[in-house]
Amino acid sequence: MNKTVNINLAGIFFHIDEDAYLKLQRYLEAIKRSFTDSQGRSEIISDIEARISELFSERMKTEKQVIGMKEVDEVITIMGQPEDYLVDDEIFEDEPKVYTSKGSTKKLFRDTDNSYIGGVASGLGHYLGIDVIWIRLLWILLALGSGGTFIFIYILFWVLVPEALTTSDKLIMTGEPVNISNIEKKIKKGFDEVSETVKNVDYQKYGKKVKSSSQTFFDAIGNVIMFFLKLFAKFIGLILILIGAVTIFSLFVSLLSLGTSSFFEPWWMDYPDALITTGMPIWLGSIMLFFLFGIPAFFVLYLGLKILINNLKSIGNVAKFALLGLWLLSIIGLIITSIKWTSEFALESTVTSKHELVYNSSDTLNIKMAPSDLDSYKHGMYRNNGFEVKFDDNDEKIIFSRNIRLTVRSTSDSIPFLQIEKEAKGKDYIQAKEKAQNINYNFSLNDNALLLDNFLLTDYENKFRDQNVELFLYLPEGGYVELDSNLGSFLNHSRSSENIISHNYAGHVLKIAKDSVECLDCDDEISDSIMDDDGAKVKIDEDGVIIKSDDVNIIINEDGVKAESKEVKVNINEDGIDIKSDEM
Repeated sequence: MNKTVNINLAGIFFHIDEDAYLKLQRYLEAIKRSFTDSQGRSEIISDIEARISELFSERMKTEKQVIGMKEVDEVITIMGQPEDYLVDDEIFEDEPKVYTSKGSTKKLFRDTDNSYIGGVASGLGHYLGIDVIWIRLLWILLALGSGGTFIFIYILFWVLVPEALTTSDKLIMTGEPVNISNIEKKIKKGFDEVSETVKNVDYQKYGKKVKSSSQTFFDAIGNVIMFFLKLFAKFIGLILILIGAVTIFSLFVSLLSLGTSSFFEPWWMDYPDALITTGMPIWLGSIMLFFLFGIPAFFVLYLGLKILINNLKSIGNVAKFALLGLWLLSIIGLIITSIKWTSEFALESTVTSKHELVYNSSDTLNIKMAPSDLDSYKHGMYRNNGFEVKFDDNDEKIIFSRNIRLTVRSTSDSIPFLQIEKEAKGKDYIQAKEKAQNINYNFSLNDNALLLDNFLLTDYENKFRDQNVELFLYLPEGGYVELDSNLGSFLNHSRSSENIISHNYAGHVLKIAKDSVECLDCDDEISDSIMDDDGAKVKIDEDGVIIKSDDVNIIINEDGVKAESKEVKVNINEDGIDIKSDEM
């Protein structure tokens, strides 16, 4: 029956067999004797005891387990022998068994000795075996690219990852074996660094400064100024790093999305492909754009690093000139591509066709815009200059556009007619005319109902060449016409002798007169006005100009200018300027 002893080792209580306790005690005494004359003796012994306590804890399966000779022998094998261990014969009354120590295992700690904030990046650098500067740069990029998510992750690391406080922690953090030899080296290295710092202090220099109070004062002012200048320079360096890193990250994401799309062909690639008429692959253009903006961003990033890190190595002249060459080639390539792309829209051509409209002229002609079965927005049929890529009944790609404009004119002829002008652009007249001829546009006349397509189509191979259709409808004088309300956005904004109907007449019945119309169901004459994009109505006639909107009314005539809003009234006439405000 063996006796057990309770011991406190580095703040942790253990139950240990009496024989094992005696051997452990002799071992620790031998270690203390070997470090009698060593600098930092107490710190070394304290760290060794902490490491032994940690090894015992790893081998305990339950709190009530008793430490025996086996565990003590394993710990001694791992920790190693002190220099005078072999002369202490009584320790070897029982020859310890040789246990094979597992290779050193790294653990993640925060390295606060080499930290800027919390030591997380420095600790990850030790754990992954990567230079800490790259860890910090990667962390900045991830923090910016994730919208701040990695800032939260950094805080979690800061809270959850322990700090390397003891010598054992610092050895485990770097992957070095935690034994007596390494603990001694680590502590002695710390003392040596402190001693070296103290030795390097120029006491004579500081003594001379003390002798001259005026010189000390001005030197102190200079040091303060230099400190703030250096601090400002570091801040500028950090800003440059952020700008360069964000730019490179954004360009890299764009390169991946655009460059690889040429191979995977997502649906949205149909649109840039329809606009690119030069034949250049999109992936090649993406690479040139990446070099054009990415290389200057890299040098901005590198400059910021040079400001922050004094001993940062140069990338070398070969790399600098190589990057400069790539940048110049990208500029030249993009300039040539831009010139070629612009030349594809150099000239415009028009193809015209004329169609007589046969119907009972005594009846009212009903005009309406007809949507396409391909149009996803049948209830919002508004004119626009853009285009869409759709599929026809044969599942072939086509270009769909609502770039249609309707102009109505009066004619003295008894037979109305519709003139269709198809327009497109090209690098020369022949190509532009070919693109215009390839535009598909249709209309239909049933009894007295004229249905005009509110769209045009062309084959996808024709690319987008600013195709559009101008409709000129000539109506006999004295005839009647009823306009559907969906014509509004396809009519012109203003009236003239060359365009007798504006968009305000949409949804009304009109009588055609010579170079004008008479509205038969309009409430007031404001229907002859112009409607701008903000919803304001403008009437221009021989009496002057009237502008009405929800916020302001303006009248300009021979009597002067009157402007009225909810807060201010302005009257300008021959008597001067009169301004009235609710606040006055």
